[in-house]
Amino acid sequence: MIERQEPSRASITRRLITALTGMVVVFWLIAVGIGVYVVNKELSETFDGALQETAERLMPLVLDDLANCDHSGDPQSLEELNKGLNREYLTYQVLDGNGKVILHSHDAPATAYDVPLKISFHDTPRYRIYTESSADGSIFLHVADAFKNRREASRESGVALLWPLLALIPASIIAIGIIVGRSLRPIDRLRSQISTKDGGNMAPVERETLPRELQPIAHSVNLLLTRLRAALDAEREFAANSAHELRTPIAGALAQTQRLVEELPPGALQGRARQVETSLGKLARLSEKLLQLSRAEAGIGGGEPVDLSPILSLVIEDARRMPLAHGRLHVVPETFPPLERPVNSDAFAIVVRNLVENALLHSPPGSPVEIELQPQGVIRIVNPGAVLGPELLAGIRSRFSRGPTSAPGSGLGLAIVSSLVEQMGGELRLLSPAEGRQDGFEARIVLSGQAQR
Repeated sequence: MIERQEPSRASITRRLITALTGMVVVFWLIAVGIGVYVVNKELSETFDGALQETAERLMPLVLDDLANCDHSGDPQSLEELNKGLNREYLTYQVLDGNGKVILHSHDAPATAYDVPLKISFHDTPRYRIYTESSADGSIFLHVADAFKNRREASRESGVALLWPLLALIPASIIAIGIIVGRSLRPIDRLRSQISTKDGGNMAPVERETLPRELQPIAHSVNLLLTRLRAALDAEREFAANSAHELRTPIAGALAQTQRLVEELPPGALQGRARQVETSLGKLARLSEKLLQLSRAEAGIGGGEPVDLSPILSLVIEDARRMPLAHGRLHVVPETFPPLERPVNSDAFAIVVRNLVENALLHSPPGSPVEIELQPQGVIRIVNPGAVLGPELLAGIRSRFSRGPTSAPGSGLGLAIVSSLVEQMGGELRLLSPAEGRQDGFEARIVLSGQAQR
């Protein structure tokens, strides 16, 4: 049976979310960088235009003021006039033809900016300056814009572009997670279908509803299932045919050997004949188990609802006729209540017979074996014996696995029972010590109302 594993979709989703979110963040940062570059360029052009326009508009006012006032003394400042106002973003100086400052704004220095007296833009370490001149070239006007103002505007625009990134990252994680989750649903559906495939379920994987990229995978899985189904069918058919064909010659050989034992006089020859009889008996039981195993692997557990109580009583009555079972089987209650379940009656009989045989074989001679039918479809088969550890309890379910016992057997009984009970939609529980005891072994069958098809 194929072991079901936990889905690994979480790691795929996490990697996709991390990669896609990282790409979104990187692209956003690149876009922000390009945006800041473009904004800086446009801001510089805008500030330069405003600087030039301010100088051109201010020059006539300066000339008119100089014509009405005497500015032959020290440079005049407009500090008193602008007292209480915010800092100036643009400062200016008015100079005569010799480069002497005759008028300046209150934030402008009293000494002339270190730039040429000609109409143009000029840069100093701190300012961007536009120089304007009067028509006769006797008066010059410096209008300055501090670089820190431009850097502040650039910084604020960059921060404004970066702020949405804080909301973009969690939003991207959520959105990408939802998109990736929906995109991976077909993969989950395909994985779920494949995980249900085992020896009892070889039906083809549905591929029509899968995306185009997954259809080749489903096609390959179906081809593999077809080949595996053919191989398993051939193996089961061989085992069933072999076991069936061997039953008659083995029974004939056993009967002849038993007759030979009766006819031989006591002695060495009779002892050897009894050994042959014992070996043929083991071979007969092994062929019977192989036939049961092939039927179990063919998936006969499910069926139409049927009352299992008469079948359980019939199997117990048949087991009482075994030489080992003389007076040892104790049934609770004496008359079983109806137990209707959707299981195959032959499969149920095989399960109960194997568990009863195991209890009789592996318990001390003459010890009682209890068979109890509890409410809700729970069947308990309890026998005395040494306590088995958890590892041994888990291992004895495997084929040809036997516990520490000298009793005859093939090691196939519990493997057959486990397979059939699973097909019935039930559960096989092995307990040691048995419930309510300090020793012993208990096999408990819990049958639900739904069988596996």
